[in-house]
Amino acid sequence: MTTFSSFDFQLNRPGALIAAVPAVLGFVPEKSLVLVTVADGEMGVVLRVDLSDGFWGALPAALGHLADMAASADADAAVAVIVDEKGVDCQMCADLFRDVSHELEEALSDHGIELFAVHVVDKVAAGGRWHCADGCGNAGVVEDPGSSPVAMAAVLDGRRLYSRRAELVDVVAVADARQAAALQPAIEKRAAATDYDGRPDSEVRVDVEHALACARSASGAAPLPDDDVVRLACAVSDSRVRDTLYALAVGENAAAAESLWASLTRILPAPWRVEALVLLAFSAYARGDGPLAGVALDAALDVDSRHRMAGMLDMALQSGMRPDRIRELALTGYKLADRLGVQMPPRRPFGRSA
Repeated sequence: MTTFSSFDFQLNRPGALIAAVPAVLGFVPEKSLVLVTVADGEMGVVLRVDLSDGFWGALPAALGHLADMAASADADAAVAVIVDEKGVDCQMCADLFRDVSHELEEALSDHGIELFAVHVVDKVAAGGRWHCADGCGNAGVVEDPGSSPVAMAAVLDGRRLYSRRAELVDVVAVADARQAAALQPAIEKRAAATDYDGRPDSEVRVDVEHALACARSASGAAPLPDDDVVRLACAVSDSRVRDTLYALAVGENAAAAESLWASLTRILPAPWRVEALVLLAFSAYARGDGPLAGVALDAALDVDSRHRMAGMLDMALQSGMRPDRIRELALTGYKLADRLGVQMPPRRPFGRSA
């Protein structure tokens, strides 16, 4: 999480603040309302909603929900950015955005949150034009998002930045529906033949070790054999296997494990892909990649809206819980591994700001 002092220039320079938004969201927003919050002198959660017809039709409720989420993250101030390609030169839009600004200010003030400013921008790109939504007269151009210190920090942290949200969603989308459908009979046959509740720890240990072996080879170009995919799909449906594998998110081969979970999300059919989606979300969240964690959790909850871990992680993400708190959950995986007699990769160090 970035401190307020390092963001001070951006809060006071809208062109720089807007340029930093793609690095925080993980993609370049279009037709969006983005709320950047500040909590206890640090940059807090960054929230985004689509400016679709549904948004305008339920404006008070939508803004109220944004304010509620900001409050749950203990925000004490915020800056809003309205992204609309036609909004800069549209007089009718100006009146609408001014109303949005006032209603958002009221919704936030109900929670004791100060709205510093609302900026309207035509595009979040170098040279994009912005102006204040309340008619204050301030206006300017957007700095280069690629040169933003926040973007540079994100790249150094290993995060990929996407040109639009759809590209990020594709990371967890099923790549070949026919392949996924073809795997389903084999997965169901293996699952039906296994008593996951009554099997001994020795079988659980073998499944965990198989998953570790697959993770070690996941960084290669060759796809996983179908037999491995089927076995993994069934294995992670066992809570003892799955809960142990959460430890990989903080281990030295975390990147390879995350690559494995991402690969499975694109291969497996529903409902079997849900556990891979949650493992991917946990791994992304633990290393501070909220955007990837968010789309993975959205996909998981679409498959199973009552999935307990997905729901817990989604609530934590929306409330702005720091990644270091999430990483503490991985310790349970190490304890389970010790109990099973599995040698897990050593934990890797994390920076204090992560």
